[in-house]
Amino acid sequence: MAAPMRAVSRCLRPWWWWRGTGGCLFSQDAHSSGRDTHFGFQTVSEEEKGEKVYHVFESVAQKYDIMNDSMSLGIHRLWKDWLIRHMNPTPGTQLLDVAGGTGDIAFRFINYIRAQREKLIRNQLKSQQNLSWSEISKSYRHDRQGSLMGSQAVICDINKEMLKVGKEKLLQMGYSEGLSWVAGDAEELPFADDKFDVYTIAFGIRNVTHIEKALEEAYRVLKPGGRFLCLEFSQVNNPLLARIYDLYSFQVIPVLGEVIAGDWKSYQYLVESIRRFPPQEEFKEMIEDAGFFKVNYHNLTSGVVAVHSGFKL
Repeated sequence: MAAPMRAVSRCLRPWWWWRGTGGCLFSQDAHSSGRDTHFGFQTVSEEEKGEKVYHVFESVAQKYDIMNDSMSLGIHRLWKDWLIRHMNPTPGTQLLDVAGGTGDIAFRFINYIRAQREKLIRNQLKSQQNLSWSEISKSYRHDRQGSLMGSQAVICDINKEMLKVGKEKLLQMGYSEGLSWVAGDAEELPFADDKFDVYTIAFGIRNVTHIEKALEEAYRVLKPGGRFLCLEFSQVNNPLLARIYDLYSFQVIPVLGEVIAGDWKSYQYLVESIRRFPPQEEFKEMIEDAGFFKVNYHNLTSGVVAVHSGFKL
């Protein structure tokens, strides 16, 4: 495991300034012979980045959900709800949620499937008005005992601490079916080809060393007709909001990280990683290059985040 990352400059610059410099003013020499990449505003070897990102999420895992609420003022819940409604899964859907260690997307998926199932049951019962109450009750109980009508959500995360937190939430929330947990790398998924109906990754793809490899893996494990959905921080398209967002990101979020999680450096990195992620149109092209069709995106909160969608045809 790598030693904790060195602190980087905390001065405030707008997102477009950092894109122009490529983060070079805050770089450090890589310590291995591998190719260089970025870790926030630092330049590190590709091997170092993987270790450092792992360390970040290992460090923040226990406070991850609390910090999400604090940093976004709870709005991240609305973004994730929007993602699931946009997905609109039906009973029987097989979901792979990558970098989903704490289970937020998978839990919402299961809840949505349950609601869809209940709606289906009610519609079936309405069409059976001639049945006795005893027959209706028996049918309803039988349907409720089903296993989500074949739906399954697989949560895959490379970080064991994040998976541990997710499993603890599973016990607290009382989920008993439809969920499984797998330790795995987004760049080399431990699943067969053409296995899943939907692939989701929420606030995780910007931390991957080779985004193009993660996209290729997403394409590989999806069934023909399967859907790719990515929820990620993006480029704000409102100039006033962009200035406020920069101030909040660099001046407030690391402080919250220190106060709540006792970890300034990890949240400084998370802020920087957002600024290094490709803007909407550029990321859209990367998804298309991976082979996906009908690729589009929806900006939420003026582009603070975006949901990208594509299909394997």
